[in-house]
Amino acid sequence: MMNREEARRMAHELVSQMTLEEKATQLRFDSPAIPRLGIPAYNWWNEALHGVARAGTATVFPQAIGLAAIFDEDFHEEVAKVISHEARAKYNGQAAHEDRDIYKGLSMWSPNINIFRDPRWGRGHETYGEDPYLTTRLGVRFIKGLQGDGKYLKVAACAKHFAVHSGPEAIRHEFDAVCNQKDMWETYLPAFEAAVKEANVESFMGAYNRVNGEAACGSKTLLVDILRDKWAFEGHVTSDCWAIRDFHTRHFVTNTAPESAALALKMGCDLNCGNTYLHMMQAYQEGLVTEEDITISCERMYTSRILLGMLADDCEYDAIPYTDNDTDEHDALALAAAEKSMVLLRNNGVLPLDPSKVKTVAVVGPNANSIPALEGNYNGTSSRYVTFLEGIRAYAKAHGIRVLYSEGAHLFKDRQQNLGVEDDRAAECKLIAENADVVIACVGLDATLEGEEGDTGNAFASGDKLNLNLPESQQKMLDALVSTGKPVVTVVAVGSALNIPQGDAEILAWYPGQAGGTALAEILFGEISPSGKLPLTFYHGVEELPDFTDYSMKERTYRYFTGKALYPFGFGLSYTSFEVKDCAVDAENGWVTATVANTGKMDGETVVQVYVRDTQSKFEVVNTHLAGFGRVALAAGEEKQVAIKLDKNAFTVVNDEGERIADGKVYDLYCGLSQPDALSVELTGQAPIKTTVTFE
Repeated sequence: MMNREEARRMAHELVSQMTLEEKATQLRFDSPAIPRLGIPAYNWWNEALHGVARAGTATVFPQAIGLAAIFDEDFHEEVAKVISHEARAKYNGQAAHEDRDIYKGLSMWSPNINIFRDPRWGRGHETYGEDPYLTTRLGVRFIKGLQGDGKYLKVAACAKHFAVHSGPEAIRHEFDAVCNQKDMWETYLPAFEAAVKEANVESFMGAYNRVNGEAACGSKTLLVDILRDKWAFEGHVTSDCWAIRDFHTRHFVTNTAPESAALALKMGCDLNCGNTYLHMMQAYQEGLVTEEDITISCERMYTSRILLGMLADDCEYDAIPYTDNDTDEHDALALAAAEKSMVLLRNNGVLPLDPSKVKTVAVVGPNANSIPALEGNYNGTSSRYVTFLEGIRAYAKAHGIRVLYSEGAHLFKDRQQNLGVEDDRAAECKLIAENADVVIACVGLDATLEGEEGDTGNAFASGDKLNLNLPESQQKMLDALVSTGKPVVTVVAVGSALNIPQGDAEILAWYPGQAGGTALAEILFGEISPSGKLPLTFYHGVEELPDFTDYSMKERTYRYFTGKALYPFGFGLSYTSFEVKDCAVDAENGWVTATVANTGKMDGETVVQVYVRDTQSKFEVVNTHLAGFGRVALAAGEEKQVAIKLDKNAFTVVNDEGERIADGKVYDLYCGLSQPDALSVELTGQAPIKTTVTFE
């Protein structure tokens, strides 16, 4: 990797040739060209959450929350490597045509490593779930996969949104997230710290909200004291889009646009996504910023461009052709991701379907033939979408099975046709159910109902969910299907927790990407066994939770929730059976070794999970915390020894001052295929192996 000091020296030399006005323009996300220095225009805004986004054709992987459900660091990095390769392929081709538009650069504003602390948050599906350790591990590997290990950065990753950011969307521009020091350092900051110290992430993005009174994109605590001083971050910081404008229009921490620009720049926010830095020269003229302030940030931005090899003639990635985008190999990885991510939540024995016995299948529901149900948000455009209906139909055709289809209901409206009566597809969906051997009900949401404020059509909640129920239109459809007495399998496309009690089996498909339909058909008909695990807790309803605006972790996530969940973090069923036979702990070197056996009749994959609890410290979480995980593939009857790397903080706690300490000496360690909680044991029929670890 190119030496940052060398890149910084080159940036200093280049920036020293710019006028003050030119330097100020380079702090905008849409940085203009400086022809006299041979510098082309560059737009810093690009997205790569689960594939290269918003700039035409690219491979679309499962949404981030679905990738998290795979619980596999190595696989996660492979996905990121494909994304960065396609990003370079597209960039090289577009730049050769002087196309330097938005979403066509090499600075990728991904991953989103916020904590999904409340199931109402519409953007939760952009994250890796509710657990700080899982989020940390996947965030680090995604960043490494994006940035590569060559002489230059393959692309520049961005850790966002720093920090303590997870709704509500409707008030994010004026909201103050109040957070105590224990929750800050135990839950909200670990993934960001690892992004700096382990992954050497090139950039950070601030959040819209205030954090303990300070606007996040102008927070001395976050950007100066923690990020630069405590963690020694050397990359650049960008604002969230139009967040700096909120300083004077919504947060009222400043009075004018020049004051907002000055506050952000002084606190180390180098790049403005938005237009407030158009006032930077006025801020300079008013004495609010110095030329040195502007120069420092400009040099950081050019250090990044130099590290990307954008101003060099020896960048190893310049030779990647456009045709390396959207390939068969990348499609195969997207299919593998979809297969691994889907979670079997319930099954009374109806699954897997036997293609030799099922003659007619009814596929019903607004998400059955929906491309948005595959995509999630922050997505690219695939040339290879396979909807749930298309995947089932292709499989069925090859096996002589008849498929009947009805949209069944609107996604959320009470009728399909504006001139029709309420529930105008009810008769049709009952008819096809009555004429089928089994019903596949494709329900859930899409990114028009759960997503980002401003991007979503969910006007009544700005992208957040009001409750954990299906829209009433779909609920009535499901009730009608169940009333026919035919077996009903619910397939749920969603990015968050929903409570759907109807049906004989339930598959959580997430937003599974371009190959979602193919993966679903394989799982329904038993070609592969489902193996995804929940990266977040499913609750019965929001009444079990604290107020959405309460950022305390009390009664939130599996670590602090004291009620009985609907489905626990880490849970997911299989068509085969697995057993963890033994567990050995090397606490000094940070490893757990276990023997895992596939005791069933079908090949499959599972996830070994390690949880730890300090039995003595008053600072321990209420329940247990994830301290290690590893995915393993086993043929029927096979057993393997699996080594699980433990979290380096496994045997520590965070005190009320936010300090991580080794407080107790006796720890309970659980190694198994789920959490050690009573509900997981009840649902899976087996308990993890418990070991006591004692430190002298």
